Amino acid sequence: MKELAQIASAVQASSTMVMDALAKQMQADGVDVIGFGAGEPDFNTPDHIKEAAKHAITENVTRYTPASGTIAMKQAVCRRMKEDCGLDYVPSQVVVSSGAKHCVYIALRTLVNPGDEVILPAPFWVSYLELIKMVGATPVVVTAEESAGFKMTAEQLADAITPKTKALILNNPNNPTGMVYAEEELSAIARVCVEKDIYVISDEVYYGLLYDGVKSVSFASLGEDVKARTILVNGVSKSYAMTGWRIGYLLSSGKIAQMMGNFLSHSTGSPSSVSQAASVAALNGSQDCVEQMRRAFELRRNYIVERINAMEGVSCLKPEGAFYVMMNIGKQLGRTLHGELISSSDDFAAALLKHGLVATVPGSGMGAPNFIRWSYATGMDNIKKGMDRLQGFLNG
Repeated sequence: MKELAQIASAVQASSTMVMDALAKQMQADGVDVIGFGAGEPDFNTPDHIKEAAKHAITENVTRYTPASGTIAMKQAVCRRMKEDCGLDYVPSQVVVSSGAKHCVYIALRTLVNPGDEVILPAPFWVSYLELIKMVGATPVVVTAEESAGFKMTAEQLADAITPKTKALILNNPNNPTGMVYAEEELSAIARVCVEKDIYVISDEVYYGLLYDGVKSVSFASLGEDVKARTILVNGVSKSYAMTGWRIGYLLSSGKIAQMMGNFLSHSTGSPSSVSQAASVAALNGSQDCVEQMRRAFELRRNYIVERINAMEGVSCLKPEGAFYVMMNIGKQLGRTLHGELISSSDDFAAALLKHGLVATVPGSGMGAPNFIRWSYATGMDNIKKGMDRLQGFLNG
């Protein structure tokens, strides 16, 4: 038979999904595994959002919607972005799709030609790298060191730009590090993007989950020249515990939005009508549910960071947003733990799962080979048990 598509053959499975699936299979087999892998809130979708979905079903809101989303959904997005981020968009500049991951793909499809370069700061969410390759572009990875707070500088960005550079993917707050760019850091990056005339796909899906009084600064808010070059990605999955509802949205200039809508009309078609109705309720309703989850995440973050930094041989920075901690395991490399030689983060994660019954995500697939990602989107009891198991595992 003829060979399969080269681009498809080059795409790797998501390391987060692989570890999560393995942990769930072990749990199904009766093994007492504690999972810290998946980036999914452990809270239930708030009741008023679920009621809106039930009402939509009862009222037969179950047909196709416009490919880029309903007017009600687009209006709700504009209202929320105005209230939370001070951004002025109109419904024609909003495109709704089946999750924020899909949004990033649609943005890349709209901006990038095969052979273009897309700059990707590391550590990065594992899917970004594969999404860039899936559209035939070349990822240019720029490493943001832990000593720099895992944040790429404007100077690093400028040095990475070539005549082939088309776009930058910026994730703020960041998955997997949880770190947040300050306004002055973003402004410096924005100046480079405008000067060099490159687009920015700004994934801000964790913007509602910030700690220690840190304020959200949307990249698109940094000036009209910046806004014109920005495709803003967001969604309801993280802030409202709606991962399974599969609704993300993009905000951009009208021309780019129209092109993204055209692409959607010939690929997935419209997002779920019922999920959109539920998302309207999430965006327009009381935001108390977001604050309740944020406070719970902050308490969990404080505990897990304190425990990790009290253990010998591992350490972590205190994240400012999202619900992840990146644990530095550099001092563990070369050790033998429970009969297993630890030569990489993959070795560490595999050994911790096998001998400690704790599922995490190795940083190797995220451009951070000496780190392990912990998600604290799980209950405090699990976090305490997980930290105890980590301590026992490290003691060998």
